[in-house]
Amino acid sequence: MIGYVTLGTNDLRGSAPFYDAIAKEMGVGRMMDFDSFIAWGQWDGGAGIALTKPFDGNAASVGNGTMVALEAKDRDQVGRLYEIALANGGSDEGAPGPRGEPDQGGNTFYAAYFRDCDGNKLNAFCMVKD
Repeated sequence: MIGYVTLGTNDLRGSAPFYDAIAKEMGVGRMMDFDSFIAWGQWDGGAGIALTKPFDGNAASVGNGTMVALEAKDRDQVGRLYEIALANGGSDEGAPGPRGEPDQGGNTFYAAYFRDCDGNKLNAFCMVKD
């Protein structure tokens, strides 16, 4: 159902390398690149992510309680995405590890949390069988 998610930025070109590195690890690249926004993903793929300068011309701000979750293929990729985020100007919001109790099928939610250069919160996650 979700086609893409857009996050606000006050420095589009300065924030783009953070998402270039994340997208590269996830096997995608830029699919649109304009003066006012950049989008990463694949035209025929799943949901993408975009950065934009706010249309109204006001400063971008972080949504309290808003987060974008990036589905990783396994625990190792969760860890790599977390490290990539921190190495590209992101900040730590929770190191990789299991969260909560296993579901009825024995799957555990495994995640890492981080913020981008503008303070937008993201996580990388996967479901793993314990």
